[in-house]
Amino acid sequence: MSAAPGRPQASSDRSPSGEGASPVSAAPGRPQASSHRSPQGEGIPVDAAPGRPPASADRSPPGGSASVSEPLIRLRGITKVYGQGATALQALKGVNLDIEAGDFVAIMGPSGSGKSTAMNTLGGLDTPTTGEYLFQGLHVETLTRDQRARLRRRYLGFVFQGFNLLARTSAQENVELPLLYRGEAAATRHAMAAKALESVGLKGWEHHTPAELSGGQQQRVAIARAIVTEPAVLLADEPTGNLDTQRSREIMDLLWGLNVNHGITVLMVTHELDMAAYAKRIVRFVDGVVASDERNAHPAGLQSAPASPIPGAGGDAQSPPLQPQEH
Repeated sequence: MSAAPGRPQASSDRSPSGEGASPVSAAPGRPQASSHRSPQGEGIPVDAAPGRPPASADRSPPGGSASVSEPLIRLRGITKVYGQGATALQALKGVNLDIEAGDFVAIMGPSGSGKSTAMNTLGGLDTPTTGEYLFQGLHVETLTRDQRARLRRRYLGFVFQGFNLLARTSAQENVELPLLYRGEAAATRHAMAAKALESVGLKGWEHHTPAELSGGQQQRVAIARAIVTEPAVLLADEPTGNLDTQRSREIMDLLWGLNVNHGITVLMVTHELDMAAYAKRIVRFVDGVVASDERNAHPAGLQSAPASPIPGAGGDAQSPPLQPQEH
């Protein structure tokens, strides 16, 4: 997510997964790798497939005492201050926000409203100055840089306005990137990437470079890269900002299908009201706070042709719970 104009960029802890090629999971039907703890011992499993826990997996909340009705994401009193002293800029001023699993949320607001900073925080790309950010009950604000990178690779997918594709590599190779970072075997990477590309309507385009694709096709490649490892949450920053009206509607129909048919929670920053109309919920930021939070009774996706099932994309609406942090 890009910072608002005039604002310092988010912290530079963006792992390769934070640059559009994000989550990690086991391929459908493939034997599940054993979960293991990182050297830091934060307890975030990095191998088990999101949305496909073993039958014996503990589905209780990570903290042990939290209610099963807790939202997927919870922000409480989130502030963000850039700089110090007279030059300090308070981008967020006490944000409270709950996001349920399977929701589709459009985040809107003028430049400088704090929406981009909020998305950076939600994506684990930046940390709040004060406040609490809970993801499945896990306190993200307490995680180290490496732990947040694991969280991104494990649970989050990213789609950017500028596509962020590698120019000299094929669509197939771009989609394989998050799997390469995870250390998957070549045959597995090829199969999973091909399935993801087919799911976004790009079968037969696997070996084309970005220069040989239209803007809409490039964004489809970016979406395939984001969903190839089945994230719980897809964060989209102005995903239609560089597209014409028809291509924009196609991309929004695709995001709607991923949300409705596969339970992927979608968080989308947009300036365009007709694109926000696809969301089930519209949150507006003004001057660093949530100014309004409204349900959309008639999402535009309902007016479109029903999205067909997308093979290999998404997963169950719920991911396996994060493990509590070890101290």
